[in-house]
Amino acid sequence: MTLELITFIAAILLGAVIYWRESQTNAVYRFFNKLMNSKELQMKADNKKGFVYQQNLLLRLVYITSLFLVVVLITRFLIPIDMATISLFASMIFGTLIGTYCAGFIFKSSVIIEESSDSLEGKLKDVIEKSKDFVEDLTTKEPEVIERAQKEIEKPKKQEKSARDRLKDKGFLK
Repeated sequence: MTLELITFIAAILLGAVIYWRESQTNAVYRFFNKLMNSKELQMKADNKKGFVYQQNLLLRLVYITSLFLVVVLITRFLIPIDMATISLFASMIFGTLIGTYCAGFIFKSSVIIEESSDSLEGKLKDVIEKSKDFVEDLTTKEPEVIERAQKEIEKPKKQEKSARDRLKDKGFLK
């Protein structure tokens, strides 16, 4: 169980590294694309798609599984000890898949934060400018506002009828 857990955590890190590496350059995927496809079907020069970068779940699963199948076959050939069991194989695949999605989430969130930080700076500057204008308005118009408030306080209120008297006038109370 401990070996599987260590393998799972290492696979998560490997998935993040693979995703990051393919987000930087997709030379291996481009090489296989040129090798397998005709000139008309080859990917464009500005296409960033890789084996796991910008791929859907099923193709990621296929590519990661085939990668680990090749690795297991090579290790079985070089080291004849039966080390690659089914549970290790499954934890490697699942961990790498989780690692690629975690790395994708981190990269996308960092891009969104960078984009919104520029707009947040602009909004913050606007708020600061508006608050400066508001403070200036308060300081310059303060005597006028105080005088107007004092006049309203000094005005005597009209004596209105109470609610009881109004109901009596309408005939609802005796």
